[in-house]
Amino acid sequence: MPPRRGCRVDQPGVAAGGAEVGWHDRGMTELVGLDDVRAARKLLADVVRTTPLEPSRPLSAALGGPTWLKCENVQRAGSYKVRGAYVRISRLSAAERERGVVAASAGNHAQGVALAAGLVGTHATVFMPVNAPLPKVAATKGYGAQVELAGNTVDESLVAAQTYAERTGAVLIHPFDHVDVIAGQGTVALEILEQCPDVRTIITGVGGGGLISGMAVAAKALRPDVRIIGVQAAGAAAFPPSLVAGEPVRLPAFATIADGIAVGRPGVITFNHVRKLVDEIVTVTEEDISRALLMLLERGKQVVEPAGAVGVAALLAGVVEVETPVVAVLSGGNIDPLLMMRVIEHGLAAAGRYLRVTVRCSDRPGQLASLLSQIAEHRANVVDVEHQRANPHLRLGEVEVALSVETRGVEHSDTLISALRASGYQVVFAAEA
Repeated sequence: MPPRRGCRVDQPGVAAGGAEVGWHDRGMTELVGLDDVRAARKLLADVVRTTPLEPSRPLSAALGGPTWLKCENVQRAGSYKVRGAYVRISRLSAAERERGVVAASAGNHAQGVALAAGLVGTHATVFMPVNAPLPKVAATKGYGAQVELAGNTVDESLVAAQTYAERTGAVLIHPFDHVDVIAGQGTVALEILEQCPDVRTIITGVGGGGLISGMAVAAKALRPDVRIIGVQAAGAAAFPPSLVAGEPVRLPAFATIADGIAVGRPGVITFNHVRKLVDEIVTVTEEDISRALLMLLERGKQVVEPAGAVGVAALLAGVVEVETPVVAVLSGGNIDPLLMMRVIEHGLAAAGRYLRVTVRCSDRPGQLASLLSQIAEHRANVVDVEHQRANPHLRLGEVEVALSVETRGVEHSDTLISALRASGYQVVFAAEA
C-alpha cells in the first residue's frame, strides 16, 4: 500500500516535458501572479457569489482548533468552476466569441462553461463522458450548452473536444491548464484570506490542479506562512508520481467515486505551480471520502459531492498534520442523488454503522420473530432480511437469515453479535456492509 502521508513539493523546480496540447497564451513555466488573480476578481465581481465560510464544530473538536468550511458547493452552477470559466471566456475576442467555445468535463466544468458562455453571449458545446451523472448532463443542457457524450473518461472526452475545436474553430476552454482559468480559481483564496485573516492552513481537493494552483498563487503572495495542502483520491492520484518524476505523468488507469477530480494527468502549467507553491499533496481512500460526506451531511447539513469532500476526508482520516485555524474548501455540491444514496450507505459501513450479518437457525415458525426481537432489544434497526434454504451446507430443518442492520457504531455492532451468540444463534458471517 502506498504511503498515505503524501509528497513534499516545496522544492524549487521547473516542469519538464512538453504539453500534449497548448492551451495557454503564455509560457508553460510562467506562473500566474497576484495581479492576475486580483484582475480576475474584478471581472467576477457581479458574476459569482462570495461564498460563506462556515465553522465546523466536529472538525474543530477533532483537530483541537478552529476549522472552517469554504462553501463553494453553494456557488453558482454548484462549484468554483464558474470562476475560471468566466474569466477565460470573458477575455475572448469578438471573433472568437462568434465561433463559440467547447469544453470537456465530467460535470462541474461543463456547467461552469455553460453558465459563463451564456453570460458572455457565446455558444457552448460540451463533451462529457458517456457515464457522466445524468443530473450534471441535464444541468449543463439547462444552462444552454449543447452536450455531446464521448469517451469513458474526461481525458477521452477532451480528445473529442480537441477534434471538434480543430474542425469548427471553436475555442477550447480547458478545465484547468490555462492561466486565465487558474487566475479565476485563485479568487477563492482571496475570499478566504478576507474571511479568516488568521488562517494557517488551507486544504483542498486536487484533480488537474487549477484550483490549488490559483489559490496557492494568491495565498502565498499575501501570506507566505500559510500552508497549502492538496488532496487526491488514492485511486486517481496523478500528482505524487508526477512530482517524483519531475514532470506530468499519465496514470495507466484510475477510478474513484470522486469523479470531479478523476484526472489521469496533471496539467503542464498547473504542475509547475503546484511544484513551486504547494506544500504537500496527500491521498485519501474511498472509505475516507464516504465518511467525510456522511459527516458533512449529518453534522454540517452540507450537500457536497465526493470531490468536494476530500479535504475534509483528509482531516478526518488524520493523513495530514495541520496548524489551526484551518480552512477546508468544499469545492462542489453537484452530486447525483443515486450516488448520494450509495455513498451514504458506504459511509455508514465505513463508520461501523451498517452491519451485514448472517445467522443460521431452525426453520420453524417463530424463529425469525425471535431473532428480530433480539435485535430490537439492542436498539438496532433491521433494513433488509433475506432467507436462504438452498445452501448445500445447511442441514435439513435449518435456514440462514441474512440481515442488513443499522447500528450506532462498531462497539454497538460487536455487542449485538455477542448477544446473538449468547442466545444460541449461530452467527456464520458478520461484517461491516
